[in-house]
Amino acid sequence: MDFEDLYIAVRQQEKRIYTDEQLQLLPDIDHIYYDEWKIRKRSSERLRAYLAKKQRFLKILEVGCGNGWLSAKLSNIPNTRVTGLDINQLEIEQANRVFKKDNLEFIYDSFNDNTFDSEKFDVIVFAASLQYFPSVINVLKLALTILRAGGEIHIIDTPFYTPDEAEKADERSHRYYAALGIPEMAEHYFHHSISEFWGFKYDILFDPTSMFNRLFKKDPFYWVSIRK
Repeated sequence: MDFEDLYIAVRQQEKRIYTDEQLQLLPDIDHIYYDEWKIRKRSSERLRAYLAKKQRFLKILEVGCGNGWLSAKLSNIPNTRVTGLDINQLEIEQANRVFKKDNLEFIYDSFNDNTFDSEKFDVIVFAASLQYFPSVINVLKLALTILRAGGEIHIIDTPFYTPDEAEKADERSHRYYAALGIPEMAEHYFHHSISEFWGFKYDILFDPTSMFNRLFKKDPFYWVSIRK
């Protein structure tokens, strides 16, 4: 099976394929992943508030948008145009069916050199998707080629590891996907480090290791912004 088929098989096994009615409610949903969605709600609201403060037209691309719930939320920011991109046809078709807005579109395609020939974006978002790319450096270099001057890349809802943690996490992933009966998926899930951002102009806008977060929010994911 290719990545798309493996990904859908995993989503089905994990009960992460949502009905149209459930999708319209995300991230506010009473579901087995309720606690995860609370975390993703907070991170998405932080991002939305940050972008809304710019108070200017923003052309936004979400890479790896899945079922499109976050792209739909970002399209509620005034004066935006949002494109959601994913290689998962099942969920892209659902996103196009559920979320119909003049300033929102969803594209079924991979993220590569030919996806956007001459199009440029003000903001590019990777939300829970960077771990499916083998090289952080390569994907960010590609994103920068379609980012307008002064634009920003935002990475949220993505785990990062130290080298020792990455090795152990890789072992856990292999065991996890094997237990699901889809061991091949482990070869498409990558364990990246914050150190891979060295060489880029980046800021950490949310640090899960901060004392405040550890005491109160307990959100596990960094929010990293990269400037062109």
